[in-house]
Amino acid sequence: MSKKQGLEELNFQIKNCKKCPLWKKRKNAVPGEGPVNSKVMIVGQAPGAEEDKIGKPFVGRAGKFLNQLLKIAGIERGKIFITSPIKCFPPKNRKPQKAEIEACLPYLKKQIEIINPQKFILLGEVAFSIFFSKEKLGNFRGKWIKKDGKLYFPTYHPAAGFRFPKIKKILEKDFGKLRIIFKNTNP
Repeated sequence: MSKKQGLEELNFQIKNCKKCPLWKKRKNAVPGEGPVNSKVMIVGQAPGAEEDKIGKPFVGRAGKFLNQLLKIAGIERGKIFITSPIKCFPPKNRKPQKAEIEACLPYLKKQIEIINPQKFILLGEVAFSIFFSKEKLGNFRGKWIKKDGKLYFPTYHPAAGFRFPKIKKILEKDFGKLRIIFKNTNP
C-alpha cells in the first residue's frame, strides 16, 4: 500500500470514528491536511467550530493567524502537514479531556508513521504534552528539542495570540526563529 493510500484509509477511519463521545456532536471529523511526504508536521490542540463545519484544520480565526505566522517563518502552508491529537470538535471549544486524547492518539501516531516528518511545530500545551508528557511548555517554548532523531519546536497556540497581545508578539518572534531554520531547507 502506498503512503497516499495509507493516509486515505486512515482518514476514512477517522471520519467514521466512534471511540469517544465527541463523534455524537461533530459535523465533520478533521483528520488533517497536507502532503503525504511532508518533512514538517504542525500539531495543534483540537478542531474548533469552523474546522468542524468544513472538516479542515486551522480555518477559523486561529487558522488565519497561523497563516500569518507561517508567512513570517517563510513556510508555505501547502507543503506541510497540519493536524491535531483530537480529530473532533470538543463542545464549547473546551480543552480536550484525557480520555478523548487517549482514544484519538493512535490516529496521530499512525499519521506520523505514514508521513514520517522530521520536524514538528507543536502549538500549545496539549500538543506539547503529547510528545513531552513530563515537561512544561514554558521551559521549552521557542527552542528546538531533539528526541528520537526528530526535531520539535514548541510554542503557544495561535488562538492565545489573538486573545493576548503579549503572546501574539512571542508567537511572531518564535516563528521568526523558524524562518532562520527553514531559510536553507525546503519544508
